[in-house]
Amino acid sequence: MLQYADDVRTTIRPIPTQTTRTIPVAVHALDPLSRAGVVSFLRQCPEVSLVDDNHQGRTGVTLLVADTFDETALTSLSRLVRAERTRVVLVLDRIQEPELLNVVSLGVTAILWRREVTRERLRQAVLTADRGHGDLPPDLLGKLIGCMGRQRGGDGQAHESGSTDFGMLPREVDVLRLVADGMDTGEIAGKLLYSERTIKNIIHTVTTRFQLRNRAHAVAYALREGYI
Repeated sequence: MLQYADDVRTTIRPIPTQTTRTIPVAVHALDPLSRAGVVSFLRQCPEVSLVDDNHQGRTGVTLLVADTFDETALTSLSRLVRAERTRVVLVLDRIQEPELLNVVSLGVTAILWRREVTRERLRQAVLTADRGHGDLPPDLLGKLIGCMGRQRGGDGQAHESGSTDFGMLPREVDVLRLVADGMDTGEIAGKLLYSERTIKNIIHTVTTRFQLRNRAHAVAYALREGYI
């Protein structure tokens, strides 16, 4: 009997462990040093599989690292969100309210401050973005809630159509309405008390998100959809 038990034990094979899906991640940075630091952190995360920038269309998550969210960062972000099945995590030093609305309107819900980045913090942001959930610093979340409340609650422009909450933001509608009135970028900036760069960013965000060709196409789309 003991011999039989010994024989059985010798025939037992170890059960293979179930492999966990890794998340393909591409890293984009405006300077090589920032990219090297982020890549070094992510290489220590077993859930992450780093991929080349050229394969961004097949990645699960893309990290975009920049000092500030300027026109260059907006261009990079707009290009990234057009890639299918790609979710974006932004790592920034600072961002202003107008640019924050542009980021959110493009579908980005994961933002980290560079000063708070650690290996574990990056790991959590990647996992959260891969699930399609939000990950914002508390101070930035508060700024976003306040900004959206002012936009929707009546900064002086009331929008009867509820479609603005699900498509264009009120500030985007305001800009396109003035474009339709024949105003140029400088005139619109003066009217709305924004910088010309902000106005350009708003128009660029709208044309990118709705796949429009230019300002005229954006105005025509807004008219057709009942925004203006």
